[in-house]
This record gives sequence, structure tokens and C-alpha cells, in this order.
Amino acid sequence: MSVHLSRDRVTVPKVLARKGGEKLVVLTAYSMPMARQLDPHCDILLVGDSLGMVLYGLPNTLTVSLDMMINHGAAVARGAEHALVVVDMPFGSYQESPQQAFRNAAQLMAQSNAQAVKLEGGEEMAETIAFLTARGIPVMAHVGLKPQSANSMGGFKVQGREDAEAEQIMRDAKAVEAAGAFSVVIEGTAEPVAARISANLSIPTIGIGASGACDGQVLVTDDLVGMFGEFTPKFVKRYADLGSQLGEAARRYAEEVRSGAFPAAEHCFGVQAKAKISGDR
Repeated sequence: MSVHLSRDRVTVPKVLARKGGEKLVVLTAYSMPMARQLDPHCDILLVGDSLGMVLYGLPNTLTVSLDMMINHGAAVARGAEHALVVVDMPFGSYQESPQQAFRNAAQLMAQSNAQAVKLEGGEEMAETIAFLTARGIPVMAHVGLKPQSANSMGGFKVQGREDAEAEQIMRDAKAVEAAGAFSVVIEGTAEPVAARISANLSIPTIGIGASGACDGQVLVTDDLVGMFGEFTPKFVKRYADLGSQLGEAARRYAEEVRSGAFPAAEHCFGVQAKAKISGDR
């Protein structure tokens, strides 16, 4: 099977044009080296606030700061030549008012060189999304399970199992579409609900623990390659186990350092020259 490796830069209009077409490939990235490896294969690189848990060992995403998102967003943007770079707005940086959201989103985009921002929320964030998009800031929305609202939602639970809950998620998705979002992530939502939302929206839907009927899929890269903890969520498929490979490499390195096998002569500078000088004497 051929792999789509177009080097044309992905833009917001190109993402919109993919509705109902070729599936959008989205992965998280938090650093320049990771972005370089993922960029040829992805349409969108998402600098998720999940970096708080994945990179910093925080218990949740709530303490992630705007500066953290800017710094990691800038690193990813430096490594991306093809994919659209989208950066999460962290908790507390946009909920107060549309004006607060604009100031922080503008700072984030200017200092990171990202092409769009992502924020969580449905009907309650429609005014903010409209305010941002009217002022030139592309917004990827996020409905269903919203990690920044996990405390008020009773934890990380699948959404949309009850009829009232399912209808609310549909209203949320419709609201962010009407407000001007160019795409919407549907997270942790019952499959029939996510499929129905995708069929009823004119903007691309990106699923994570949602439905294969979505217009694209996103995963946390560290989950994808076995670099984040022992637990693998149901919606994650592991394509590699780099965590155990890294541990094995570290074990072998430690063994060779302790035994004196590393560094060998070929890893040292000036060894041959020194031997020649000694021989001439």
C-alpha cells in the first residue's frame, strides 16, 4: 500500500477541504526532533496540553502554563515543514472572556509560529471561537470528553451513553461549527454518537476514542510507541514498544560502562596518534 507523503504545506483551507475525503492523520508532538520524525506522515501535528502529564509527570493538564505551550509549540514548529501545527490553549487561558482568549491566542501564535489553536468546549465557548476566528485566529474545537473539565465531568468517563448527554454533545459540535471552527476533536464519546456528529457536520471531525467514521484520527504519540506508562487506553493501538527498547539500551550501556567495555578505542580521540608517537620512541 502506498503512503501519502505529499510535501505541500497543509493549511487550514486544505484541512477543511478534506471533509468526507482522505482521512486526516494527526499525532501529538512536543519537541523539534519528534516533529521532524512525524512530519512527513502527518497532516496535523498537535502540541497537546497532554505534555503536562507525558513530559512533566503532572497528574493532569490543569497546571500547564501558556509559556509551556508557547515553548513546546515553537520547538514543534521548527521541526515541521509539511504538517499544520496546532497548539492547545491551556486551562485558564481562554475561559474568562473572548478578549482574554484573543490576547493569549495571539501571543501563542506569534511566539510559537503555530498555524492554529485548539480549545475545549461547545456551546459555552461558541462566542469565544467566533471572536477569535473573526480576528484571524483559526480554531480547532474539542467536544465530548474534555480533559480540562474532568473535575466537573466526574472524571475521565466515556461521554454520550445517555440520550441527554448525546444530544448535548451534538449541540456542542453544531455550535462550534457555526462559530467558525475549522475542525473539531471528538474525544471519549460513544461510537454511534461520534459517527452521527461526523455525518451531520460540514467541518472535519477528528476522533480519539470516538469513531472510525470521523474524518481523521489523533493519538498521543507516546501512547502509540509505548513510551508513556504501563497503562494503554482501550482506544490506543501500539505500533511500537520504544519504552522497553530504551530501557534495554540503557541497561546494556550501563553494563558496558561498569565493565570498562565502553568507551573502546574507536570511541576515543587521538588514540592512534598517541600509539604512533610511542612507537617512534
